Amino acid sequence: MGQKDLSEKILADYNDVFADIINVLILGGQRKIQGKDLIPDAVHSQYKADDGMLHEQERDVSKYWKKQKIHLALFGMENQTAIERNMPFRIIGYDGAAYRQQLQKQENSRKRKKGKKKKPAQKPVPVITLVLHFGTKKRWDQPLSIKELLDIPDYLDAYVSDYRIHVFDIAWLTEEQLAQFESDFGIVANFFVQKRKNKDYIPEDARMIRHVDEVLKLLSVMTGDSRYESILSDGVKEGISMCDVAERLEQRGIRRGIEQGLGLGREQGIKQGIEQGLIQGREQGLIQGREQGLIQGREQTLYHLVSTGNLSVAIGAQEMQVTEDRFLAGMKEAGYKMPDEAV
Repeated sequence: MGQKDLSEKILADYNDVFADIINVLILGGQRKIQGKDLIPDAVHSQYKADDGMLHEQERDVSKYWKKQKIHLALFGMENQTAIERNMPFRIIGYDGAAYRQQLQKQENSRKRKKGKKKKPAQKPVPVITLVLHFGTKKRWDQPLSIKELLDIPDYLDAYVSDYRIHVFDIAWLTEEQLAQFESDFGIVANFFVQKRKNKDYIPEDARMIRHVDEVLKLLSVMTGDSRYESILSDGVKEGISMCDVAERLEQRGIRRGIEQGLGLGREQGIKQGIEQGLIQGREQGLIQGREQGLIQGREQTLYHLVSTGNLSVAIGAQEMQVTEDRFLAGMKEAGYKMPDEAV
């Protein structure tokens, strides 16, 4: 699962969840494995490639099943959103590395006990890997064995060892299987089953989520919807159900809608205000322009009449409601002369 943030603890890392998945998907609902009987195993392993360099590969989760100090099996899990054609090659790499590490541990233990009475060598425990496919559009439709990926001549087929993988389409689990889960994985599995049946599904599962942080992060990664993880920013760590998650998502959507609406409203209001202001400005300008034009036209007429001797300065000043000195100054500024000054 390439998009997964490897720095975060994933849901299946919890023993109660890991045991629950094995008990339901492999053991048909039998509660044979308890969380207290699981021991984390190293998820990193190394291999030497053709370039002679050591390369590292990493599982998602790996745990030993141990009862009364006896290792019974090693289980690994891989989470997938996308269907990967070459998954059998990838899994045989993980499983082969797990067997090799067991043998190396036994060899190192024998060396440390050199000279002491040796106990009979223990056999490696079986390695079982589950591939959990969370896709909702279609079931896993790619090869489940190595032989399906090879072109093998009939006369060689008997000598080519096969290796099969175990893929579980989580979104296609039955109602009976869903009812068998006792951990948070039952909530997650139900979510993907319902999402497959209805892409617009709104969570209505009332069961309380125990590992809130990991469930919401898993849903965000597997669905590609970051809103689930964003709920964690509200400080929610425990005591919620998928019903609460759906309600919080709805409230966040309403708040975002209100904020966006206010923002758009402000922008629209400013735009309309500017447009209205321009319109009113033009109208006011026309009115003021006409008024100013009438005033200036009237002044020019009075100046002309006085300059041609058809009107006295006293009457012109009276009409303009100014003193005679101000009237004469205005005439001069406008380029008019008194009759006795005209050449």
